[in-house]
Amino acid sequence: MMALFDFSANFKILMAKNRINTSELSFKQRLSALGNLPQFFKLVWQSSPWKTSLSFALRIVRSAMPVALLYVGKLIVDEVVLLNRHSSGADHTRVWQLVAIEFGLAILTDGLSRMINLVDSLLGDQFSNYTSIRIMRHATTLDLDQFEDSVFYDKLERARQQTMGRAVLLSQVMSQIQDIISMAFLITGLLAFNPWLILLLLIAILPAFLGESHFNNQNYALTRSQTPERRELDYLRYLGASDETAKEIKTFGLADFVINRFVKLSDKFYKDNSKLSVSRSVWGTFFSMLGSIGYYAAYVFIIVRTINGNMSVGDLTFLAGSFRQLRSLMEGILTRFTAVSQGAIYLNDFLEFFEIKPKIKIAEKPVPFPDPIKLGFTFENVGFKYHNAESWANRHLNFTLAPGEKLALVGENGAGKTTLVKLLARLYDPTEGRILLDGIDIREYAIEDLRHHTGVIFQDYLRYQMSLSQNIAVGNINELENIALIKKAAHESLADALAEKLPHQYDQWLGRRFNEGVELSGGEWQKVALARAYMKDAQLLILDEPTAALDARAEYEVFQRFAELTKGKSAVLISHRFSTARLADRILVLDKGTILEIGPHEELLAQNGRYAELFNLQAMGYQ
Repeated sequence: MMALFDFSANFKILMAKNRINTSELSFKQRLSALGNLPQFFKLVWQSSPWKTSLSFALRIVRSAMPVALLYVGKLIVDEVVLLNRHSSGADHTRVWQLVAIEFGLAILTDGLSRMINLVDSLLGDQFSNYTSIRIMRHATTLDLDQFEDSVFYDKLERARQQTMGRAVLLSQVMSQIQDIISMAFLITGLLAFNPWLILLLLIAILPAFLGESHFNNQNYALTRSQTPERRELDYLRYLGASDETAKEIKTFGLADFVINRFVKLSDKFYKDNSKLSVSRSVWGTFFSMLGSIGYYAAYVFIIVRTINGNMSVGDLTFLAGSFRQLRSLMEGILTRFTAVSQGAIYLNDFLEFFEIKPKIKIAEKPVPFPDPIKLGFTFENVGFKYHNAESWANRHLNFTLAPGEKLALVGENGAGKTTLVKLLARLYDPTEGRILLDGIDIREYAIEDLRHHTGVIFQDYLRYQMSLSQNIAVGNINELENIALIKKAAHESLADALAEKLPHQYDQWLGRRFNEGVELSGGEWQKVALARAYMKDAQLLILDEPTAALDARAEYEVFQRFAELTKGKSAVLISHRFSTARLADRILVLDKGTILEIGPHEELLAQNGRYAELFNLQAMGYQ
């Protein structure tokens, strides 16, 4: 109970260690972040070259539409004024031609906008899929111990989050490019009439941009500073309304405690956010007023010149429209710059992930894998230390695993049993020493060959939300369509009886995540997981606590069958039940990562050492 009530304090301590600097980002930092965009667009191009090219081409044409529409509108106004002055016998053909052209441009503008939205949507989806695949493929090349490092996992999680958010960045950058090209066309028109209007435009825009940039920075800093508490808020929301927590929440009467903590945090967020929102609204109104003053100053200037006869009425409409659109475009560009630069900063998380390289080296010229294994595996002074760990997980391991031998690993939790079998399967490489297979360092073999000839079932096996046949076939996914082999593996692991009870048998979806899925008991899941070990004709089988959820009778049946099916094959078994361990040819006792004892069951009992002590303690529990 106390552990649960202390979770809030512990959560804050944990998050404080990982808190990101929330100081405001300078304009220079934002500009520097734009250096990530070329690499970003390289990925966009790789995801779909033709859609990227089409999007740019459409945007270039679309960016010319505003100035074209304004200019045709100017010609129409001037033509109407001219016809008004000479109403008798005037030819109206030109004015209707201009109207038809403007109508065509309006239709084209709308069509281009819709095509751009369509291409951007398709390109965004394709880019998200492409980058997700890139992340998954790169992740498969990395080492298991890297996934067990919190710093690495944070990078992986941030990179994974960026795959969806980068589609938004893509649209923002493309829109930015389009608006800049549109501005270039409109500014060219303004410069042709009066360069001073550009100065008035800057006066109208800059105050609003500076204010918006300032408050975006404030909002960014506030959001980042709230990240740890927001994660706690999400956790409280999960605790308060989840099928997994409802039992304890009701039993321990924790509803008020969780709700009160949620109210306290959410009220704090509301006050902080409302204070910033009010300030932003007040200053935004003031800066908008300055912008309006600049805009109308330019408008008055244009009207005065038109009244004085220095400009035509068409010029007035063209310049006023150009000025208005330039103001809107520039505001959008400057405001969007904050979002684009912020998105470019987050790209660091995405791009840094691909710079991580595996530590396990792949043999350039691998030696052929022995089939069959003749001498077996030999550990020579093998030691392993986890990244940033002070103590060794395993040290001074010296033993052999002969072909066809069954070796049981025994020891208390944390003794290094699982780490040892991960070294054997080359999920880790030794920090010191070496592991030999038939007298050759296992690093000299192709890692794919080693893993193909090794069948492993760990205690924390995955419960795939897939069909029963797929759950079994993951043990050798190349045989996914081999139903006969899948059924044979199920029979060998005693999972065939389970299949007979399921409504759709081997096609039955397992788990509750999807419709019509069936949840299994712990023991049933373990039989499914065990079937994976029988999906390939491996020369080495590793079972790490594979029967922990089975009752004693079911476990005995599994291992009796396991002993028959592994004749002539090497096997390593981890089990806390000594009735199971004694079935092995030899038992290796680990203590704090080192070998304490090794030998057959009867021999270890006779030595009256640690194994005998643990065996007798467990035996007393059954008396």
